[in-house]
Amino acid sequence: MPAGETGREPAFAVAVAAALTAYNNVVGSSGWHDRWYVPLNACATSAVLAAASASGLTSADIGLGPRSWRLGRAGMAWVGATAAGWLLIATVPATRPILGDKRSAGLDGRGVAYHAAVRIPVGTVLWEEVAFRGVLQASLRRVLPPPAAIAVTSGVFGLWHVRPTWQALRANGLAGDRRRAVAGVGAGVAVMAAGGGLLSWLRERSGGLVAPIALHLVTNSGAAIAAWAVRTRLRPISPVGEDGVRNQAPNSQ
Repeated sequence: MPAGETGREPAFAVAVAAALTAYNNVVGSSGWHDRWYVPLNACATSAVLAAASASGLTSADIGLGPRSWRLGRAGMAWVGATAAGWLLIATVPATRPILGDKRSAGLDGRGVAYHAAVRIPVGTVLWEEVAFRGVLQASLRRVLPPPAAIAVTSGVFGLWHVRPTWQALRANGLAGDRRRAVAGVGAGVAVMAAGGGLLSWLRERSGGLVAPIALHLVTNSGAAIAAWAVRTRLRPISPVGEDGVRNQAPNSQ
């Protein structure tokens, strides 16, 4: 490989990592980004794939090659366990508060269906898996050993969630003072980095993006569906509101 190309490989990996961190924490904070979430992130997916191709990465490198479309035993085990976990959480009354994210409390059945079948699969899962477990991890593997590439990819994935974690804490009244907010964001970023590490490991283990995409999808869409089921079917009465009156949870039927 020519020396010039070798020198460009670390620069491309750094540029991808920086661009991803800035995209979600800076661009993602704009109101127009939320309104155009799915088409913008679909375009971003195409753009990062085009940049990867221009840098010399192949479809096989990214995990989209013809021989990489398999879930694998590890992927099936994790997907099945995650789906079973959401079912258990929704069924057991003691664990249902885990699903009480106020950001989705106002969604009816149609809104949940859109989130679970369109917004999450296209705007979140496909975009993030192609960008992180596909392009970033592949670009890092050209300059780092696989364990180090996984570690860096996971760290950037954690940083990608700084703004979303802060917004989730604030929306659910968990931010508190600055110290609590910083601690909460730090914990959230660490959890996301650990989750990213699992997805990156599945990418390496299975040889493609199908396994991490499937696990990411059942994690996010499964949470949305389980929360909706709890609100509208399993727990028809919401907790006492600020006015001291119990309010009926929304019913899509």
